[in-house]
Amino acid sequence: MSSNVAGVAVHLTDLTRVYGQTKALDGLTLHIAPGELVALLGPSGCGKTTALRILAGLDEATSGTVSVGGRDISRVPANKRDMGMVFQAYSLFPHLTVLENVAFGLKMRGEGKGERTSRAIDMLDLVGLSAHAGKYAGELSGGQQQRVALARALAIQPRVLLLDEPLSALDAKVRVQLRDEIRRLQLEIGTTTLFVTHDQEEALAVADRVGVMNQGRLEQLAAPADLYANPATPFVADFVGLNNKVPAQVSGGQAQLLGTAVPTLQGSVTSGAGLAMVRPEAVMVTADPAGTSTVSSVAFLGPISRLYVAMPDGSVISAQTAGSAARAFSPGDPVTVGLEPGGVLVVSDGSPA
Repeated sequence: MSSNVAGVAVHLTDLTRVYGQTKALDGLTLHIAPGELVALLGPSGCGKTTALRILAGLDEATSGTVSVGGRDISRVPANKRDMGMVFQAYSLFPHLTVLENVAFGLKMRGEGKGERTSRAIDMLDLVGLSAHAGKYAGELSGGQQQRVALARALAIQPRVLLLDEPLSALDAKVRVQLRDEIRRLQLEIGTTTLFVTHDQEEALAVADRVGVMNQGRLEQLAAPADLYANPATPFVADFVGLNNKVPAQVSGGQAQLLGTAVPTLQGSVTSGAGLAMVRPEAVMVTADPAGTSTVSSVAFLGPISRLYVAMPDGSVISAQTAGSAARAFSPGDPVTVGLEPGGVLVVSDGSPA
């Protein structure tokens, strides 16, 4: 089933939000293309939920504008903004059946009973819950309740879908299933979507582009693979993915580390000593009887494994490898550590210049 809702462009322009002495948003500009899913990612208190609430009309910006489909809606009340919302709490009405919950927004909009029921059934079909139409929220699991909340948000054929930490109350396996489901539905229906989360894996898995926020500002907005491989700031590098911090010497756009020269990414220190942010999957560990490094431990994580290696200077570096390859290593084994070619972000090591 496809909806007749065409995606619309969303523009948040130079938004600030001040509460007393706190600047929750500090000049946020974010443009979402029609039909795009953008995830805002960041730690608690970074401003991502404030941005979503201002777009929804549940909060008002101190300054800046919100426009949807080319129209400034900064002063339009929430109930006239035509947006579907799914929160962390499922917020279903306990006295209504699943079907009535999904049809609720349509009832508020004055749709006739036949149209309401037909659309609600379509939406329950879409989220795989048709068989539960006559049940009450209390009879459903958390994952099912969140599917109902999603069906309810989509039933009104919103111009924009807003998802505020929709999966964080669910257990890990259900979270992954529902995350994939949300992406499938969003692609199928084509609704412009803003997804707020503090979970980097979630953001990278579902979004067309991920915006990393820190202290009310957007540090970087990029496609998931680009964000992961080319973090623009030390904060982004630290927040997205695991990192080893490896001493490096920088000159002429190159970093020397682990016996290898690799290019530095934009935003790196330009010369002298620094710390390179190195992903575990870029570290190569080779068995070597004459090696000066030693395997400390091996962590098996299913299809992948992580090797922890003690370096000659006493620091420990982690490397990621296929689970099968890790069986060749045991604690105490002498090894040589190298680096795959690719750019690294080198940050200041904090020592005076």
